[in-house]
Amino acid sequence: MRKSFIFTSESVSEGHPDKVADQISDSIVDLFLSKDPEARVACETLTTTNKVVLAGEIRGRGIMDTAGNWAPGIEAEIEQAARETVKRIGYEQSGFHWKTFDFSNNLHPQSAHIAMGVDESGNKDEGAGDQGIMFGYATDETPGLMPATLYYSHKILERMAEDRHSGKAPFLEPDAKSQVTLQYENELPVRATALVVSTQHSADLSNDAGQARLRDYVKGVFADVLPKGWLPAEDKIYVNPTGLFEIGGPDGDAGVTGRKIIVDTYGGAAPHGGGAFSGKDPTKVDRSAAYVARYLAKNVVAAGLARRVTIQLSYAIGIAEPLSVYVDTHGTGTVSEAKLEEVLPKLVRLTPKGIREHLKLNAPIYSKTAAYGHFGRDSDGTHFTWEATDLVDKLKAAVAA
Repeated sequence: MRKSFIFTSESVSEGHPDKVADQISDSIVDLFLSKDPEARVACETLTTTNKVVLAGEIRGRGIMDTAGNWAPGIEAEIEQAARETVKRIGYEQSGFHWKTFDFSNNLHPQSAHIAMGVDESGNKDEGAGDQGIMFGYATDETPGLMPATLYYSHKILERMAEDRHSGKAPFLEPDAKSQVTLQYENELPVRATALVVSTQHSADLSNDAGQARLRDYVKGVFADVLPKGWLPAEDKIYVNPTGLFEIGGPDGDAGVTGRKIIVDTYGGAAPHGGGAFSGKDPTKVDRSAAYVARYLAKNVVAAGLARRVTIQLSYAIGIAEPLSVYVDTHGTGTVSEAKLEEVLPKLVRLTPKGIREHLKLNAPIYSKTAAYGHFGRDSDGTHFTWEATDLVDKLKAAVAA
């Protein structure tokens, strides 16, 4: 790998239309898992002007039977979960308001043929909910072992959301995007070469003075979030480069679940298998195997066995064990990649059930994941369990054996 280069990642806020869809989908996952920890959920959401549409396949006790009959009261709870999510984000606009958007629920029973492959039966272990490849990644360039470009992209938008919710920046509306370009020297970030924020704003900022005020505010966020001395030249700071951004959110652009998979993961610094996370229960290896791959990668770096590592897992629908485990330390490893491939599956059983039990995934923990990244977050023992570094000692012992 080159020692010196320029790299860019982007993030989007909780109010971005696709992220609104992700958060609604995961609110439904959490609702169903709170009723049945073994619930099966594949919930897709579409958001557009004053409309939210749910579609997908589900199964669970207290939710829906195999004939497609809803449990009493659950349909109202589903709609309430969607509206509460939009309310929490902060949409009270004429084109998209949590109280008044038209709601359509098109969820229906899971395919019996899919269920047959996934469910445990007799001597058959629980199988993967689909085929696919999943990647985990970690790097030592930030304290959370995440790519710096994505880390700072998220932090910029998180700060802006905090200021909007607290009233410190009342002129901000929910929809926003950020982009951070960093110069790397000796494989470590040293400064920003370009910064971009596009943010929806109130009508009173739709003039030259208002845009100047907005620029000053965003520059202050950059200065607070980035390390001292990292800001680029003034002409490399872009705030609402189109000029105005008053019309936004689902009223400005339709949103769909699963369209921000690079924002959700590693900002383009690592491969992606293509499967989205939000709206899926943890039997879907698109989600659970990507989480455990991150968990393993983070522990490898935290253990000092590599400065950077990519891990790939692959699965076939209905088959429990992974078809392959691949490790690449990008020339930074202190032990062989073959050794890591040997020991990692011994430390964590990489079947769907093994992953779910190890990371405690059969719980209503997913709404928090659906904005500002699924990785690089703080683990509290319940949420973001895949961010824990509790394998470090076992991993060091295993590679030394």
